[in-house]
Amino acid sequence: MSADAIQIVCAACGAVNRIPADKPAEQAKCGRCGAKLFTGHPVELNDAIFPKFIQKTTIPVVVDFWAEWCGPCKMMAPEFAKAAKQLEPRAKFAKVDTERNQMTAMQFGIRSIPTLMIFRQGKVLAQQAGAMPAAQIVQWVQAHL
Repeated sequence: MSADAIQIVCAACGAVNRIPADKPAEQAKCGRCGAKLFTGHPVELNDAIFPKFIQKTTIPVVVDFWAEWCGPCKMMAPEFAKAAKQLEPRAKFAKVDTERNQMTAMQFGIRSIPTLMIFRQGKVLAQQAGAMPAAQIVQWVQAHL
């Protein structure tokens, strides 16, 4: 794979897709299921696809660990979506519901929500607990790109 090519896992079907450097990533679709790979919105990940998604995706993956009952999580959700719209395809944004995906939440020691984590090829680059506005999320992510 060339240094500038992007590799991303499709959240819909789990297929690993390679986007050549000379192709616009914003228009990329999954080779298996045809789903758009970059929509400007966070994707939902579950315990089953999470490990593959963060390990095989070569751009940073920004993950929001949240729960339905969490007020600050609900307040931050639209801000997280705004940040995704600004930063894709330089980073991929995803959400993990800690109530439905307890295995993943336990694996990363999520004790406070919302918690944001940035992964690059399976490794944690940064972690931040607490709700943030979109501008602060963008600034935090850009500091770790």
